[in-house]
Amino acid sequence: MYPPDPVNLTPIPHLIDSYVYHSEPYLPEASSSTAASESTSAVLKEEDGWIMGIDEAGRGPVIGPMVYAAAYCPKSFVPTLEAMGFDDSKALSPETRQNLWDAFSLHPPLCYSSATLSPQSISAGMLRRQPINLNRQAEEATISLIQSALDRRIPLVECYVDALGPAPQWQARLSAIFPSVKFTVCAKADSLFKIVGAGSIIAKVTRDRYIEGWRDVEDSNAGGEDIKMDEEVVRGSGYPSDPKTQAYLKDNVDPVFGYKGAIRFSWATVRVILEKQGVECRWIDDSAQPSAASYFAAGADNGRPKVWRDLGVWGVGEL
Repeated sequence: MYPPDPVNLTPIPHLIDSYVYHSEPYLPEASSSTAASESTSAVLKEEDGWIMGIDEAGRGPVIGPMVYAAAYCPKSFVPTLEAMGFDDSKALSPETRQNLWDAFSLHPPLCYSSATLSPQSISAGMLRRQPINLNRQAEEATISLIQSALDRRIPLVECYVDALGPAPQWQARLSAIFPSVKFTVCAKADSLFKIVGAGSIIAKVTRDRYIEGWRDVEDSNAGGEDIKMDEEVVRGSGYPSDPKTQAYLKDNVDPVFGYKGAIRFSWATVRVILEKQGVECRWIDDSAQPSAASYFAAGADNGRPKVWRDLGVWGVGEL
């Protein structure tokens, strides 16, 4: 049995690390008995090429994951796709988005992949000594979705991408990385191209399900079971401008440890709150404690570092 999308599970698993999920591959005109013996690439050669659309959800929020999603299908499926009602997910009602999410299961030629970047992974990247900013993380997610499709022998010929920064530069870069694919990068692509609208549905529903069913690891026991809370947690949409989100951030900050895993602690909104409500911590070096660097410096014993002497290690001039 093909593994389900994590957001289709009840309850939704804890989200600690980022991950990529691929829906069940489409094997046209292959029976269950032959599917196991024939490679995906051999079967897909019957199609006249595939198209892909990529969109995201959750770049700006301070709470929850950022999700990049790619929808893809054979070009022969495009007439059906055009009539299914895909559009910018933000312009559709939750009920319509759910129906379109279910449409992926009802139409095997319509496949998807999603890259879900966890809040802690996003912030950890942004706060590295050599920071990986949000745009760079978004670029890497987009490239990985395209590369994984090609690695799985999906014959992509066209790819439509919602603009990330200046569209011409991003389109030129993608074209240089994947010269066999024709790219179209533009703003509002989810409204202009149905295949991007399909990707928008996957990204939006995936993120919304995590927001609505978020489970904090910190509220679980040793066996991974959730500890029942006395009150329902209201986090709002996750956007810094949402009054519910603002109230949650203000009322749920720990003065020492900050926030639980749902919060992107690299966001300026969080830093301001921590500066006002958090306890200042100072790391003071003990001047009486010798530097660890001296342990590896050459000593008086024939120029060998102390760590060498303690371990009985000798340099070898010849073998």
